[in-house]
Order: sequence, then structure tokens, then C-alpha cells
Amino acid sequence: MTAGTVTLASIERELEDIERDAVVRAAEAADAAALEAVRVGVLGKKGSLTKVLRGLAGLDGGERPQAGQVANRVKKAVDEALAVRREAIGTARLAARLGGPQVDVTLPASGQPTGHVHPLSVVMDELCGIFLSLGFSIAEGPEVEDDFHNFEALNIPADHPARDMQDTFFIEGGRLLRTHTSPVQVRTMKGTEPPLMIVAPGAVYRHDDDVTHSPMFHQIEGLMVGRGVTFRNLKAVLTEFLARIFGPDLAVKFRPSYFPFTEPSAEVDIGCVMCRGTGSGDAGADAGRCKVCKGTGWLEILGCGMVHPKVFADVGYDPEVYTGFAFGIGVERIAMLKLRIDDIRLFYGHDMRFLAQF
Repeated sequence: MTAGTVTLASIERELEDIERDAVVRAAEAADAAALEAVRVGVLGKKGSLTKVLRGLAGLDGGERPQAGQVANRVKKAVDEALAVRREAIGTARLAARLGGPQVDVTLPASGQPTGHVHPLSVVMDELCGIFLSLGFSIAEGPEVEDDFHNFEALNIPADHPARDMQDTFFIEGGRLLRTHTSPVQVRTMKGTEPPLMIVAPGAVYRHDDDVTHSPMFHQIEGLMVGRGVTFRNLKAVLTEFLARIFGPDLAVKFRPSYFPFTEPSAEVDIGCVMCRGTGSGDAGADAGRCKVCKGTGWLEILGCGMVHPKVFADVGYDPEVYTGFAFGIGVERIAMLKLRIDDIRLFYGHDMRFLAQF
């Protein structure tokens, strides 16, 4: 149709041609995409029907309503053809799916494997639970520390040989990864008036890595401060704690030792839980000696002592008025003994066969 030849008859013929073509193309559409192409080609903004409707402006005013009625009938016919074919395509697609592999919806779901609490978390929760039952509370602090809280406030000055034993990870700006959780004790004492009873569980970092050491490991350090706190209180708490972990018949002994932040200091040994304190192992294995305690019948389990007066002075406590004790426990050490594990690296290997046992 060219300019100047727009008549009612010509528009009606063009609309009828559009209807016949659209109905045929819709019926032949193979899928939803092809059907959508038919719809856009006829009814879209640039579709053939839309173009014809724009040409109605060339008709006389009395002819436009009649042409509009024809256009509406054509649009309705095209919409119906599209709808019929759309339903047929959907029915065919559903039939194809139903004709495929059958699924028995009555079968139980396979589900997802259940996760496991990490063995270190299990042991950490158990240890903290024991101290909570004894009246201690949980204290926390930052893992990135400064030299004062990690060393100076614990009577470990810059030239102290104990620093060589720490193998510290230093960070730019004079910061460091804490080598123990004792800085939590310092921070707690600086902000709390005695008496207090806390344990500080958490991750610590030292440059060490072998079957019994890890660059990151976990400690629980405890602190009790008050008037008249003695070494007898320390022994009572730790003996009760160890009995709850390893059993009431556990042999425990305290050996004199040295730590810069406690005086006097002690190491605590327990009867070997592998050989039950006999020192003997399997016949023919290492000449019959227990490989864990190396035939001694004893295992070093933790360090402890009475808080050094200088530590009290650094946090603002009067050492003439208050006394206290502190102790430090390696969580991995306890876990290895409880769970009969001989390589600390298994805790961090992410081997699900290992973790699923616990």
C-alpha cells in the first residue's frame, strides 16, 4: 500500500492477509521461541498489524470506526491462534517429560550428609564447661597483639631469653600474633577489680611445625586473683580439672619449673593415659617401652604457678594485698591424649574420613 492509495477496502484486504498468514505461522510454530517470534512480528511495536493501524489516519472520519472493528477482529483471531498453539506446545512438552525416565516420588529422599563438630571444638567446649562449673568465667581478647600485653606486662622484657622460646610471628607496625592467651589475663586485670576467676580460650601462634606442634594451636589459660589465694588453691583446681578429664584415679604430680610471669612455677605431670603409668608398651615395640611417655610412666600436661608480683604491679594490683595463680593448657595436647591421636596435623588436614570419626 502506497501513499495516497489508502482506502477502507485496501486496509480490510491487508488486515485479512495478515490474519491468514499469522494463523498459519502460529499453527506451524515448532516451539515457544518460534511462537513468540510470530507474536512479535504481528502484534509487536514494529509488527505488521501495528503498521496497518498507523495507516488508519489516512481514512475519512466515517471509515475509521469500521476499519478499527476489522483490526480488532483480526487481533482477536491472532491472539486466539497463538493461545491454541501455546497450549499445544505446553502439552507436548509435558508429555515428553512424563514419557521420560520415571521417578518414584514415594521413595525416601537421599538427603545431605550430616556435618560433624570438629574434635578440637568438642574438647575445647568440654574443658571450658569444666571450668565454668568450678566458678570461672570466659574472657576473650584480640589475636593480633602488641608487645606490651604479650611480653612486657608478663615480666618478659625485650632482652629476656623466654622471647627466644616463643618463635613469634611479627606484623608490620610493631604488632604480632599472640603467642599465648595470657594477654587476655592482662587486659582483664587492667579493667577489673579483684576478686576474679577467668579462663581465656583461643587460638595462638608460634613458628613451629611438626607431628606434635602446629603454627596455630589453641590454649586455655586460667587466672584466679583474690585475697589469700594460695598454691593449695591452684593444686585443688587443677587436680579436680584433670580428674574430670581423664578419670578420678589419675595420678598427678607438680614439678618445680620456671615461667617469667609466675613465681613459684610448676609443671604438672599426669600418669600416662596410654600405658596407665606403667611405662611399658607392646612387646617388641621400642624394647617394650611406652612410645608416648617413653617409658617414664608420666606425661607433662600443663604449666602453672603463682602470679608474679611484677605482673600485678603492671596492671595496678597491690601485690601486698592480692595473690593469685595462673595456668596454661594446650587444647591439642589434651585432645591428642583423649582421642588417641599421634599427629597434631590431622586436626588441620580437612580429611573427612578422620573428622567423621568424632
